[in-house]
Amino acid sequence: MTSLTGTGTLIRLILRRDRVLMPIWMLCMALLPVGLASGTASLYPTDAGRQGYIDSLASSPLLVLFYGPKPAEPSLGALIFWRSATGIVIMGLIALLVVIRHTRVEEEAGRRELLGSTVVGRHAALAAAVLTVSGASLVVGVLVALGMISQQTPAPGAFAMGLAWAFAGILYAAIGALAAQLTTGAGAARGIAGALLGLDFLLRGTGDVAGGGLSWLSWSTPLSWVYQVHAYTGDRWWLFALTTAVALALVLVALRLSAARDVGAGLLPPRLGPAQASATLRSPLGLAWRLHRGSLIGWTIGLGVIGGVLFGGVAKTASSLLEGNGQLTEIMERLGGKSVASDIFIGGSLGIGAIAVAAYAVSAALRMRTEEAALRSEPVLAAGVGRLRWAAGHLVFALLGPTVVMAVTGLFAGLVYGASTGEVGRQVVRVVGAALVQMPAVWVLTGLTVAAYGLLPRLSPAVGWAALAACVLLGQVGAALNLGQSVLDLSPFSHIPHLPGPAAVPLTPLIILTAIAAALTALGLTALRRRDIPVT
Repeated sequence: MTSLTGTGTLIRLILRRDRVLMPIWMLCMALLPVGLASGTASLYPTDAGRQGYIDSLASSPLLVLFYGPKPAEPSLGALIFWRSATGIVIMGLIALLVVIRHTRVEEEAGRRELLGSTVVGRHAALAAAVLTVSGASLVVGVLVALGMISQQTPAPGAFAMGLAWAFAGILYAAIGALAAQLTTGAGAARGIAGALLGLDFLLRGTGDVAGGGLSWLSWSTPLSWVYQVHAYTGDRWWLFALTTAVALALVLVALRLSAARDVGAGLLPPRLGPAQASATLRSPLGLAWRLHRGSLIGWTIGLGVIGGVLFGGVAKTASSLLEGNGQLTEIMERLGGKSVASDIFIGGSLGIGAIAVAAYAVSAALRMRTEEAALRSEPVLAAGVGRLRWAAGHLVFALLGPTVVMAVTGLFAGLVYGASTGEVGRQVVRVVGAALVQMPAVWVLTGLTVAAYGLLPRLSPAVGWAALAACVLLGQVGAALNLGQSVLDLSPFSHIPHLPGPAAVPLTPLIILTAIAAALTALGLTALRRRDIPVT
């Protein structure tokens, strides 16, 4: 038996376990650039129109930080590669999370040791996780390329763009594999890999914004090489060979580190905890805070602070983007309502942010299923804690956690936009209100996930993430593709009032959405009281 014996079998196991979630994220990632290209082609059919659009966006340092320097030519493909550059970061994030889930999480739960007692090589699990995620990334790349070709863009540039997305996933699958060897906890491994991704992004963005003597930062990290492919304008194929070499080197290092440690252990020494538990752990709410605090802090900083600054910083330039383009104005009005250009942009951006924060809400609600499946909920419930009290601790973070994130997003967007207009106090109140008005739609997804957890616990992850994916496709791609309002209304986010704006806020849809969320949550909790625990 070799160290890789059983790799194929474990790949099939991963594909079976992720048979719902993996196709969902692959399809969403593949459709986003295609939907953007379809909408952009109708909004800016000429090179002159696209050049004006590019120049308007590139005038904002914040957008250059996110997208990189503007493309050398105003072709549709070059514009879409530039505009969808954040998809490269998302691909890396998904890849590292999935690899850590199938490596460090499995060790933490004790399942890796169980598999190791069978005819499975020492490195089979790590190799299977990296190969599966790398293969899924390549499939996404091919789908992106075929989708871009369907939009009448040149095939070489389309495949260069698809491979750029794919290699971002492959690179961070390797980094996730390396991070999984360092710590005993999956949360710490995610933190290390996520911090590296954020550092890569900031170094590349700093080099693009600063230029001059700091332009070398745009080439300083492997992730920045993916941006430097310059699909449709440069098609630097040799960068893929360089990225492949780095990814292979990282995987080899991860394999060597895996051989140098015990199963379940990490190379970095674990931090010793106190001899006695903190007083905050004496209640289900305190335990829930301990489990959710990392995600809440991360989302608050990532979307609340960074996203809020971006939304507020670009709002002032929104008028130049919408001026003279009736179709773009119409789409943004469907997302952000009829008002001045800056309010339309802020409203639309907060709507997108609300869908993003719904991902946190679904994840927080599914933490109950994670605790149950890992057999950690049963000891808590056996200690005299009622089921509803235990669930309530997690629901505080599934319902109020997203509210905190959206409030911080609105606060920073209002501060930045208010500073640019000289009306800080007024804009903070308006923008925070526009952020919080999104919450009933987020709560509906939370309630749906809780209902699925109570009634069909094994299917609850699929139900929650599929509902979120449907909202993404309807809310973002649907508006660009001019789908009928009856189709768009299937998403709860389409019923949210458009704020900020001069009109009064209609309370009826907010009350109805909140009532639906409450009913779904109550249904899930009722079912939780009556079924067996655990259901594995």
